[in-house]
Amino acid sequence: MSYQALYRVWRPQLFSDVAGQEAITQTLKNALIQSKTSHAYLFTGPRGTGKTSAAKIFSKAINCPNRVDGEPCNECEICQSITQGKLNDVIEIDAASNNGVEEIRDIREKANYAPTSAEYKVYIIDEVHMLSTGAFNALLKTLEEPPANVIFILATTEPHKIPLTIISRTQRFDFKRIPIHSIIKRMEYILGQEEIQYEEESLPVIARAAEGGMRDALSILDQTISFSQERVSVADAMRITGSLTQELLLDYFQAMIDNDTKEGLAILQSLLAEGKDPLRFVEDVILFSRDILIYQQTSGKEELLKQAKIDEKFKKITEKLTSTVVYEIIHTFNQTQQELKASNHAEIYLEVATVRLTEQVASVTEQRVISTDPVAQTENNDEISNLKVQLNEMHQLIKKLQTAHSGQAVPEKKKKSKKISAGSIFKPNKTAIFQVLDHATKKNLAELREVWPDLMNMLTVTQRAVLKASTPVAASPKGLVVSFQYDILCQKATEDTELNKDIALHLQKLVGYEARLNSVTEEQWPVIRKEYIRQLKQHDSEDTNENAEKSEQSPQEKEKDAGDELVTEAIQLFGQEIVKVKESSV
Repeated sequence: MSYQALYRVWRPQLFSDVAGQEAITQTLKNALIQSKTSHAYLFTGPRGTGKTSAAKIFSKAINCPNRVDGEPCNECEICQSITQGKLNDVIEIDAASNNGVEEIRDIREKANYAPTSAEYKVYIIDEVHMLSTGAFNALLKTLEEPPANVIFILATTEPHKIPLTIISRTQRFDFKRIPIHSIIKRMEYILGQEEIQYEEESLPVIARAAEGGMRDALSILDQTISFSQERVSVADAMRITGSLTQELLLDYFQAMIDNDTKEGLAILQSLLAEGKDPLRFVEDVILFSRDILIYQQTSGKEELLKQAKIDEKFKKITEKLTSTVVYEIIHTFNQTQQELKASNHAEIYLEVATVRLTEQVASVTEQRVISTDPVAQTENNDEISNLKVQLNEMHQLIKKLQTAHSGQAVPEKKKKSKKISAGSIFKPNKTAIFQVLDHATKKNLAELREVWPDLMNMLTVTQRAVLKASTPVAASPKGLVVSFQYDILCQKATEDTELNKDIALHLQKLVGYEARLNSVTEEQWPVIRKEYIRQLKQHDSEDTNENAEKSEQSPQEKEKDAGDELVTEAIQLFGQEIVKVKESSV
């Protein structure tokens, strides 16, 4: 007999063999035990999770004369015939190639005939969402008034494409992605039965690559067995699945910590040159970041880790990385993952993510090292103490000068006003702000405030920290004015060119136009707004006076002004030497 793939040889023959779907299999078994089976079932879920296998087991169990606790015996003639696909009363139909009205009408007609060998006639329609609208309508009447001793089992990976009128006439079971531990347990059993040696660490690699599908897991295992030499090793599993070793991941994270962009890009290029899948690389980095975060927050509980192994190098990496940095890594690679799905240039997005993280992670890590270093911390404390002493001396000197000048203490109100004026260190760009106000509207401001939370979510953690204490106060299609509570954040937002570019790009996506950021403090904003209103009124008043003067001129004066304007224009065009003015006698 020719070789058969593992997923075909080891297809589940009992409900207990269906991994990771205990709730569904137990429900079906109880229905069989209590004789409360339905006339129609709908099995939905991702590929390779046991939908068709469960349908075949159910068709055997309901027709098996030797059924025990809802399980088929798999030894009687009926069970053997169904397993081999020879029983005429169990009909398996692929709706992808039999999706017309005529095929469903044929099923409807044949369903009226009684079963020949078994007690129930079972129709298993796979990929039922591929049926046409007419075919669904033809099937609907049969599901509504089914013949006796006929059961329909519909299987699909896309239940949203099935009409609600069909779904409402079935019992629906949603098959979930199979957990990794269930896949590993099933593979261990199969390898034991096949008497194939394996390394325990290789099975989790295969299980993660399968993404919750048992059929995919067994297919990958089949490939790995063919590739390996008598033993399934971790290296073979890594090579077949395109996964990364922990050593490479640690080197990549170390490059981020060391601010070594060159090394980070070199690791990335070597992985892509070996044919590693970019999406698999992103998933491995996110999963490894998750393990670092869990390790930090749970005081090193190894059983909660999905991928990482605890060794000295892993411990050193986790000590240097803060949770904020890990969040940023996960966020950046999650965005990259979305971009990769819509692009044909995966390496560009991965390179950009690597460059960004090697710059950001290093700066944050350096701050953490300084804060935790006892020597550096002592030096910082000493410097702060010296500054406090100097500041106190300056306050004392200012008080003495004020007392000597006025002979009395300065009133509290004046102190407050001086403090405010002295605190306004930041100098806003009034010209740019006035240009925004020239075209600003309430509609633009309301639109900006509505999308402001979404804009904040699109920015990086560092950028959000800068804009956290800010409020939009004016907006136009070409610019926006944002007030800040603190001068230092206002200054930082103005000088951060990357922040300004990101805000413009994100606003283009959110509201349809790019707007330049103009910063101002909360204390300065009312003053600038009043100044703009005053200038606007003054300009309007000048225009009104000028128009009034022109209206009071006599016709002769108006004509003379018009003539003067024509003369001036002629001189500008032809030159003073050519133009000669002659007085009219009229």
